[in-house]
Amino acid sequence: MKTNLRAQSDMNYQSLSLWAAHPEKTDFADGVPVPSLENRQITAQVDVFFVHPTTYTGKMVDKSWNAPINDIKINEKTDNGTIKHQASIFNGVARVYAPRYRQAHLNSFYPRKAKGNEVSAFKLAYSDVKKAFLLYMEKWNLGRPFIIASHSQGTRHAEQLIKELIDGSDLQESMVVAYLIGMPVTKDAFLSIPICNSPEDNSCFVSWRTYKFGHLPKRNWGTGNNIAVVNPISWTTDTSITNPNEHKGIVLRKYNAVYPYKSKAQIANNVLWITKPTFPGSFLITTKNYHGADYNLFWMDIRDNVRTRVNSYLGKS
Repeated sequence: MKTNLRAQSDMNYQSLSLWAAHPEKTDFADGVPVPSLENRQITAQVDVFFVHPTTYTGKMVDKSWNAPINDIKINEKTDNGTIKHQASIFNGVARVYAPRYRQAHLNSFYPRKAKGNEVSAFKLAYSDVKKAFLLYMEKWNLGRPFIIASHSQGTRHAEQLIKELIDGSDLQESMVVAYLIGMPVTKDAFLSIPICNSPEDNSCFVSWRTYKFGHLPKRNWGTGNNIAVVNPISWTTDTSITNPNEHKGIVLRKYNAVYPYKSKAQIANNVLWITKPTFPGSFLITTKNYHGADYNLFWMDIRDNVRTRVNSYLGKS
């Protein structure tokens, strides 16, 4: 196995260049899809530490299982994709911190392709995330309430981060909520952090993986009875089907509109089922696994819920 350590072994997160999003720089987390929404990071009383998903998906750079931290194409893919479409959700009520990290290549999730290389690849990636979080806490957090948010590979690292540094520690009381999306997280993943079961709950976590109604993950991946699923329309673990009128809105790739009231959702078989949404061009969608849209399909639902949970937390403190 080869990992990309060229001139970057120290990973100095004091440098803003190692942050895909940071309140002290202009970045894609500052955007909003419509003018009626506002980026209010400057007045936010809460932070979000966002761990982005895998964007190292093509040909390996120098045959490395970990992405080079300064690769322009990979960073542009990260910024124009996950930071713009996912991290920006939080800018209405939270300052956004999203570190770059030497993420593991997509093939690390497929044992037949990884052939054992995934262990070291994920370990290195997590070490960067942990280092960034520790510096964030020391230099920028300064006792503020915070949110942990993540998607896909980011959720793998965020879960480990919470287990090691937050669960059962003094930091747990400062964690407003954790959005651990796009990977199976067990109901008992943490010793003292429960699953959220109402829109206002704090110091808890939510998780879901989105599929078209009636479909399940391939290879029975993460389908055991102990997988945590919260419905991001009702924000409960209730297995009832939600009403389309409760669905607050989708944001598409063009990032220039919000499409509300499009889908029903239901927790079933330890995943989240959603009716195929209808919007311009939706007839072209043939996939039944909506993993890449876990955030976008519920963009306004998440944004509004973040505000609800922050208000609940600040009201209690």
